[in-house]
Amino acid sequence: MRVAMYYNNNDVRIEEMPTPQIGPGELLVKIFASGICGSDVMEWYRIKKAPLVLGHEIAGEIVAIGDAVKQFKVGDRVTVAHHVPCNTCHYCLNGHHSVCDTLRTTNFYPGGFAEFLRVPQINVDRGTFILPQEMSYDEGTFVEPLACSIRGQRLSNFKPGQSLLVIGSGISGLLHIQLARALGAGKIFATDINEYRLKFAKKIGADIAINAKEDVPSIIRKDNNGRLADLAIVCTGAISATEQAFHSIERGGTILFFAPTEPGVKIPIDLWNLWRNCNSIVMSYAGPPADMAVAIELIRTGRIAVNDLITHKLPLNDAAKGFKLVADAKESVKVIIAP
Repeated sequence: MRVAMYYNNNDVRIEEMPTPQIGPGELLVKIFASGICGSDVMEWYRIKKAPLVLGHEIAGEIVAIGDAVKQFKVGDRVTVAHHVPCNTCHYCLNGHHSVCDTLRTTNFYPGGFAEFLRVPQINVDRGTFILPQEMSYDEGTFVEPLACSIRGQRLSNFKPGQSLLVIGSGISGLLHIQLARALGAGKIFATDINEYRLKFAKKIGADIAINAKEDVPSIIRKDNNGRLADLAIVCTGAISATEQAFHSIERGGTILFFAPTEPGVKIPIDLWNLWRNCNSIVMSYAGPPADMAVAIELIRTGRIAVNDLITHKLPLNDAAKGFKLVADAKESVKVIIAP
């Protein structure tokens, strides 16, 4: 089968490798759509494992099932989580699925930028979801990233009517805007340094889109009854974004760090003001099975219009172009590869 083999952001090659063989309890899925995630182009993170086949936002059709599989059949349209939790450890039982050892070590093989992939038994058990007939394969690629956003806002205790600041209007930020709008948010502010993305943010639900180089806290106060944001979601690893979040959050408000910095980056915190203003800091990544199920329903019912976010759909042969589009972060939002 053909795969897009990642060596670095500027070197993605179409190569041949054997179609995976499945065992009892496993699935073979033919990939019809696979989204390029912002994390796929975090070169500092990916390159140490290269060469490898990336792609974890997938949708496809089951073409073979292992002997022990009972809940799925050949021909089922599915989306599959690449990382799945054990659901039984100390962390999972306390709602911290993202730090489960099992979640951090599970994966399907070889990755979504391939014609086929093997779904291990544990992913079949708790990470494979039937796509409703109303949902396209393209829409199915948004289930995993939307589930991540759902978890983040849930952990942030975000409530209807509260104001939101999204810092970084790439695909993650835009999904947060759409989700918050669907959940009844009050004023939604979005920042970025890219005018193309700021226009996109306004188009899909932000009330006010602000160039991040402007005086963001002052603009928020002016348009939010004198108050700063109840929740700030940081969707970029830029240190300036972190600083902006601390200056833009209202007393009693929360900062959700949704995107990481590179390892080893240290950021000073004004602990006095953080304590005095009773602010909370939340970290979140990944989306456990329950949030995947919610994401499917939000997309199925049209409450989250993910098709509006697709700017490019490319064949597998053009995967290198897709990676460049996402890495450059200029005039693209969601890039989907169709093997």
